Amino acid sequence: MTNRTQPEITPDTPLRLADAVKIAFPLGGMTVAGLRRERDRNRLVIEKIAGKEFTTLAPIERMRELCREEARAPDFSLRPPAETRAERSPTKQPGSSETTAGMSAQAALQMRLRPRRKN
Repeated sequence: MTNRTQPEITPDTPLRLADAVKIAFPLGGMTVAGLRRERDRNRLVIEKIAGKEFTTLAPIERMRELCREEARAPDFSLRPPAETRAERSPTKQPGSSETTAGMSAQAALQMRLRPRRKN
């Protein structure tokens, strides 16, 4: 019987997705399905060998870099906010109704629920 010790895992050691999840995300939060979604979004490189999917820790680290959101700088400006497209438009926006423009939601609902008069 051979002595099977834990092999040393390097950034380039091929790992099945389930094993990669356990090693790269030891506290949880990522699943095999999550890695496949990242593969489909072209953020994770996966090798398919004999019908089985493998990845390494190096592509997972690159995926994590791609998934990081940049910190946004605060929007401070001395200029007043620019006009919106609706404010600049000479015509009314589609879907707007003049009958309910100044009404509260409750008043508009009551108007719709009133029975119609017959002429």
